[in-house]
Amino acid sequence: MPLLIGGATTSRAHTAVKIAQHYRASTVHVLDASRAVGVVSNLLSDELKGDFDAKTRADYARLREEHASKSREKKLVTLGQARANRTPIEWADYIPPKPEFLGARIYSTVIPSEVEGPRRPSDDASSHDTLRGPSTPLRSAQDDKRKETRAITLDDLIAYIDWSPFFHTWELRGRYPAIFDDPAVGQQARELFDDAQKLLERICSEKLLTARGVYSFWPAKAIGDDVEVYTDETRTERLATFHFLRQQMKKPPGQYNHCLADFIAPETSQLCDYLGGFAVTAGIGADELAKVFADDHDDYNAILTKALADRLAEAFAEFLHREVRGAWGFGRDEKLSQEELLREKYRGIRPAAGYPASPDHTEKSTLFRLLDGEKATGIALTESFAMHPGASVSGLYFSHPDSKYFGVGKIGDDQVRDYAERKKVSAEYVEKWLAPNLDY
Repeated sequence: MPLLIGGATTSRAHTAVKIAQHYRASTVHVLDASRAVGVVSNLLSDELKGDFDAKTRADYARLREEHASKSREKKLVTLGQARANRTPIEWADYIPPKPEFLGARIYSTVIPSEVEGPRRPSDDASSHDTLRGPSTPLRSAQDDKRKETRAITLDDLIAYIDWSPFFHTWELRGRYPAIFDDPAVGQQARELFDDAQKLLERICSEKLLTARGVYSFWPAKAIGDDVEVYTDETRTERLATFHFLRQQMKKPPGQYNHCLADFIAPETSQLCDYLGGFAVTAGIGADELAKVFADDHDDYNAILTKALADRLAEAFAEFLHREVRGAWGFGRDEKLSQEELLREKYRGIRPAAGYPASPDHTEKSTLFRLLDGEKATGIALTESFAMHPGASVSGLYFSHPDSKYFGVGKIGDDQVRDYAERKKVSAEYVEKWLAPNLDY
């Protein structure tokens, strides 16, 4: 049975290195759906499939060799050397901004008497991943804030939608709104956009999707490459620890080996710093609405529904980050245009677990327990730490003006062992979750 690989997170090199050599039949990366017809025709043809398979295997063997050659050229430094080359932040004259509250705030398009999360997709499994731990939330001294739920509407989120990725979902490349003037895809993009506006209007008027979100602030300090958060301002009772990874690639002079913990005031500074966290979804009802369309043989609107839910979730994350910057104080006076907001020209970052700066998906477990995220938002974590509904976003908030996004990249076995010890899990467990980042 031939295997075709495609999608935004794949590539020919990824297919050649990570997949093809582990599957005995023809394995082919297909750039987009329109290219699949020719590939499938070759694979179904008795006359063509032999030569096509041989050519593909030879091509992928070359890609593997090129990949291996590049990997050999990239040298890592030891974890100790990487830590010595940490992000140089001058803490002596820095005053961390203080949030106007500690604890959680909840936002929802529906204000129920009590928000209950859905049944976990993994509840029928015979065993759960040990790191997920109990679903019992981690309580702080400010839990009374959790009772406060603020009403929003989907219309509040629409203004924050970045439409460019929406077109990328349909393999239409270009930036919004300039894509409408593209001679190749402009007309297609306009028609798609008009259809999306009609469906979005219906979703809003009939309240077909529900959005829920929560964010929280915690007193925090960096302990090495970890960040500890505390129950209150005394910083004496630890609530939880977030574990981060540090870049280990050899850097040229003047460049540094970053770790997210670098952007939180270290214990030695005696500064009172804070960390924020959030989880949002706009996908409650999306699967059901898509199924209605699919059952009516309307796959176009089924896909459109999920694409719009994804855009609304990302817009919710942008909307909430603006609320957070205001509550944190430093964002109250920002005067940013919509374009500047979408280009993230503001102070601070919101990195997510599973993304390049924090590639360990298992850290979502700590975040969701701190936020009581399942109850507050209706988002559940699966055994593989995916969020359900799919149109959901979660992450952490850093306020330091020097905080930035970066990719951890490859790490050595010395960091794997150190990270496993800090998380109190086995090295094998870390290797399982961080397999793409291993340099051995």
